[in-house]
Amino acid sequence: MTQRTWLITGISSGFGREMTSQLLARGDRVFGTLRKKNAVDDLKAKYGDLLKTAELDVTDTSAIHRVVNEAFAAFGRIDIIVNNAGYGLFGAAEGLTDEQIRHQIDTNLVGPIQVTRAALPHLRAQGGGRILALSTYGGQATHPGAALYHASKWGLEGFFDSIYGEVAPFNIGVTIVEPGGARTEFRSTAGNSMGADLEAYKGTPIGMIRTVLSDTTRIPNGNPAKMVALMIGSVEQTPAPKRLVLGSDSYTMIQKALSERLAVVEAQKEQASSTDFPAGA
Repeated sequence: MTQRTWLITGISSGFGREMTSQLLARGDRVFGTLRKKNAVDDLKAKYGDLLKTAELDVTDTSAIHRVVNEAFAAFGRIDIIVNNAGYGLFGAAEGLTDEQIRHQIDTNLVGPIQVTRAALPHLRAQGGGRILALSTYGGQATHPGAALYHASKWGLEGFFDSIYGEVAPFNIGVTIVEPGGARTEFRSTAGNSMGADLEAYKGTPIGMIRTVLSDTTRIPNGNPAKMVALMIGSVEQTPAPKRLVLGSDSYTMIQKALSERLAVVEAQKEQASSTDFPAGA
């Protein structure tokens, strides 16, 4: 198996740590970013020079460019960029603070855009590579109480869907990963940083999201190790799959959302055409 080199954001926990562990175990090299300096000391001790890390807050654009350049300098080549760092912000939209809104968009959307922009000149210069962007089924479907999270992920999907064709001439593949619920720390972390519990929304669908995040008996079906294995395996596919759906819940939610949206569009075909100038006019 060819040894590959990966740049992964957010390797302290969740998918990022699981991916790093699997890659190192098979002999690949990883440059990982993290916010907790000592979070992967055990992996460093076990795998030595195969793992290099840097502290990075992906809301800091200047730091992103510095760290990405550092990663390419450290290993000479990076084959795959994985935009993994992110989190969920939930609660009624009007109950969120301006700071919460800005941080969600800066972390989940602006951060991956800037990481990718910083990496592209290097990928072009070396003749190609792959970019993985961690989205969610929430980048295609929505739930009440997750408006800002969805906004960040729908924006993420729009950006990476567009550059899929933009960078293809340079032998750079792009894959948007859409996992469903998985047994990571995502829910507990999200549950600790929700928006204000507004009295006006008592008894509305907003309450459901709070129930899901606080009910420890609701265990997601998704196996992070299996999901990560498929993410890693996707880089072997040529051309790169534009989207990678992981989890039965993800498939169900995306299929339902797309079917409903397509039905609405198809029902408006004649009305849409009625707004055109006549042919030849």
